[in-house]
Amino acid sequence: MVVCGDDALAHRLAVELRSVYGEQITLVVPLSEATARQPVVGRARAASAALLDRVNAAVGRANGNGGNGTTAPLTPEPPRGERVLEVAELTEAVFAEAGVERATALALVYDDDETNIRAALTARRLNPRIRLVIRLYNRRLGQHIEELLDQAAALATGDGTSGGPGTGFDASTTVLSDADTAAPALAATALAGTSKVVQTDGLLLRAVERPPPGPGQVADPGLATLALLSATSSDPAGADGSEGMGEHGPRLLPDAAAVASATGRGTVVLEQVSYAGPQLPGGRGGGVVPAFSSLFSRRLRWSLAGMVACVVALAVSLWLVTKIHPLTAFYLTLLDLFAIDDPAIGASLGRQILQLLSGLVGLLMLPVLLAAVLEALGTFRTASALRKPPRGLGGHVVLLGLGKIGTRVLTRLRELNIPVVCVEADPEARGLAVARRLRVPVILGDVTQEGVLESAKIHRAHALLAVTSSDTTNLEAVLYARSVRPDLRVVLRLYDDDFATAVYRTLRAAHPGALTRSRSVSHLAAPAFAGAMMGRQILGAIPVERRVLLFAAMTVGGHPQLDGKTIAEAFRAGSWRVLALDTATRDASEDVRRSGLVWDLPDTYVLRSSDRVVLAATRRGLAELLGRRPRDRAGA
Repeated sequence: MVVCGDDALAHRLAVELRSVYGEQITLVVPLSEATARQPVVGRARAASAALLDRVNAAVGRANGNGGNGTTAPLTPEPPRGERVLEVAELTEAVFAEAGVERATALALVYDDDETNIRAALTARRLNPRIRLVIRLYNRRLGQHIEELLDQAAALATGDGTSGGPGTGFDASTTVLSDADTAAPALAATALAGTSKVVQTDGLLLRAVERPPPGPGQVADPGLATLALLSATSSDPAGADGSEGMGEHGPRLLPDAAAVASATGRGTVVLEQVSYAGPQLPGGRGGGVVPAFSSLFSRRLRWSLAGMVACVVALAVSLWLVTKIHPLTAFYLTLLDLFAIDDPAIGASLGRQILQLLSGLVGLLMLPVLLAAVLEALGTFRTASALRKPPRGLGGHVVLLGLGKIGTRVLTRLRELNIPVVCVEADPEARGLAVARRLRVPVILGDVTQEGVLESAKIHRAHALLAVTSSDTTNLEAVLYARSVRPDLRVVLRLYDDDFATAVYRTLRAAHPGALTRSRSVSHLAAPAFAGAMMGRQILGAIPVERRVLLFAAMTVGGHPQLDGKTIAEAFRAGSWRVLALDTATRDASEDVRRSGLVWDLPDTYVLRSSDRVVLAATRRGLAELLGRRPRDRAGA
């Protein structure tokens, strides 16, 4: 298998294919990878370590050891056993040297969509039967490219078995996005009690963390029990960070006996959710024309209401004093308010006094009306501009970074109707247009500068989600936010596992009562990309602490562990579990696939070769299921 890329995802994907599936890998990286990447990473780690030392010193003083904290080593070992090619440009000669013509699968995971598309077209021409996995951020373009490459493969091979969408699960072309794969997990992690979500083609699955049942209570297994959480899950800081491995770590896909015997441990259960609302729910004040309440501030609305009350009171008083018709009294009051020359000469004293009061109220009303006009014009003018956090906002999520990942996370949070305030330093960031369309408040500024997080109402926020591309920026923002709110729930996007472990341990020691999570986008996305290279359709991945559960759809035929077995016999604890039977049909006239999933399968149901199933599996379990790895080497 060949992996071509220029960032962390390529390296993690190579490690995933090599260590989990036992595949022979050729890794193609740019020339600058060996000369520029390591010093940059080294400088970033040095700066991050300096920030970390400040926390270590505080923890050390609190523990009485003089501030000599310990951290995990910050230098990860490079992946071993694969062939590495350093090239200046991805050309046909490079593909020939990498063995693309003889390869089973090719992953193109450059950070640039155009580079990946150009390379995919070249690779498809060189080897029509190769399995392509392409990383594209543009989802609509990705669908067209997938159809185009599948059609090219079918024409080149002449057998019509390219394996495109709807023709099977060993698709010859699969377009994935690391942002789409990781965004649901990142968004869910920032919300206490909110599920981890996998969404694809109308299928919405939700993994819910549930606390241990009390005495005499029976835990609700939902659709299925996916995992037993770490024994330390009762700790407010949780084990859902960079630790949680080993004997007391999470136990994935346990059997019924293990669930019954596991006392005091939380569970992760699966639920199915039907999503019927719009992809971008309209919030308050959305649309082309702003709502009336958004035209004027609260103070101005109260001022206008007071003026209206004064006009009504004056009109009623004039009616009572002069005994004229109520409409005439109201009309005369407006004349007096607008200073229209109609003096009450010869009228009664009460009428003259009311006329003077009406003139005075009219003078007071002029600045209020002027303010209302200016504020309404400003609201219409800035309807397409970035919003500021409203007064009194609280319980929201502060999202740092509106790049590729931040934009997808923002969309997920808004789909869950979660209030969000974004902070972005780049005024040209791609996510600003999405935030403007969703009418999400945005603070433009460097999050490391004093006052920026305060503008985002961090002191009243529910959680901080730092997903910028800089580990040091994320860490510094979290440290500053913790100084403002020691109990704030924080989620960091960190690239390096060892560095994430060090950060997690230190923050947990410094703030034992707060919730700290660390997530790596490439760590969450690599299993899905590796699964697609193995010829499966990966529906999504759900993190369970620092481990990952994969959801895949596959046909039973060709898998002896499933074919001819009952649901109970096909279940292997710690490896895989059949969740649902896909009874989808295809309308031949319209070429439309009618979806349908059966979840309540009896344990006695016998799987047939033609059946299509949805299953949850660990990475090693799924590798063993496909016969890519000897059983004695496959772990749970």
